[in-house]
Amino acid sequence: MLHKNRLFTPGPTPLLPAAQTAMASFTAHHRTADFKALFQRVLADMKEFIGTKNDVLVLACSGTGVMEASVSNLTSPGDKVLVLTAGKFGERWTGLAKAFGCNVDVLSVPYGETFLLENIRARVTPDVRAVFVQATESSTGARHDVQGIAKIVRTQGNDTLLVVDAITGLGTTHLDVDGWGVDVIIGGSQKALMMPPGLAYCAVSERAWKRMDATTSPRFYFDLRKERKSAAKGETAYTPATSLFAALGAALEFVRGMGKGDLAKGREELVNNAELCAEMTRAGAKALGLKLYSSAPAAALTAISAPDGVDSGKIVKEFRESFDAVVANGQGEMKGKLFRIAHIGYYDYLDTIGILGALEHVLARVTDRSVEYGASVRAAQQVYARSHDVALAAR
Repeated sequence: MLHKNRLFTPGPTPLLPAAQTAMASFTAHHRTADFKALFQRVLADMKEFIGTKNDVLVLACSGTGVMEASVSNLTSPGDKVLVLTAGKFGERWTGLAKAFGCNVDVLSVPYGETFLLENIRARVTPDVRAVFVQATESSTGARHDVQGIAKIVRTQGNDTLLVVDAITGLGTTHLDVDGWGVDVIIGGSQKALMMPPGLAYCAVSERAWKRMDATTSPRFYFDLRKERKSAAKGETAYTPATSLFAALGAALEFVRGMGKGDLAKGREELVNNAELCAEMTRAGAKALGLKLYSSAPAAALTAISAPDGVDSGKIVKEFRESFDAVVANGQGEMKGKLFRIAHIGYYDYLDTIGILGALEHVLARVTDRSVEYGASVRAAQQVYARSHDVALAAR
């Protein structure tokens, strides 16, 4: 049987062919008029993709680089910050804040769960300089209530800044960045934008820009003020990943095409695609008697608990060996307990049907349970059919 490698991981994700072509063919020097035009167009389009009027920066790094930049630019040693953590990436906020000498108050909930807003409200006091959280905790497949958290920060925290890691959230979750009052939102190229890793981006509010003039944490490459000054001239402060910018331009054009020429509408369609594929996957997993790991499942990915007595590593291995399909195991303490199927990147209905069909065979081979072939796919088809009927009725 022919094996075609396919990614079902939350990053890197399946690549957009047009982005691959643009990346492979781009050769312009970064201090030329050609690159300047591309750079300025991409920054303008990124505002529409994020849905913000705030300045947007795109840096040559992973998403963690911009996470670090948000800590180093917005805090000083000794500042009290609140970290909301429900997984491995929330724990990364804790490590970053401690590395820059912050006084870190950690509000944590068990893996797979999300926060009660009243518990957050009690911790957002006027002396908290910043709140750090994920939109989607991709280590557990959980979705957090960014709107609810933002409302608390804006009413309780006075001068408190809200920083949201939406690296897997942007393009998979409906977010009103400006309307909710998010001060910094962070994304990465290897997620919904269907590109390789290498670029990370952020939208920064005026409140956050003003904070940077007073903070004292060390920074050099990740000095966001320096990047903002350069971007205003159509340049980057340092050598950019030029070919990745070309891929980013192509990806944004693809999203614009999804909206029939309207990039904001294209973004909405991209999110709706992820939401539908996630709903199909959840229905398919439940039809096979599997349990979702998260109590508040996200659209970027679905985390599924391994059946009793089965190491999820066996499931991951069987996917790869039988179908050359790459799904993600659990991270850290969750390794062996869950597997994760992502619905992000260049990913659609047919990919969803395919991975669920494969899941039926994988379970039949690694467990002693009886698997009803077609049950998972049938449940997913029913979700899709209902969605299609609703879409037709709305026309």
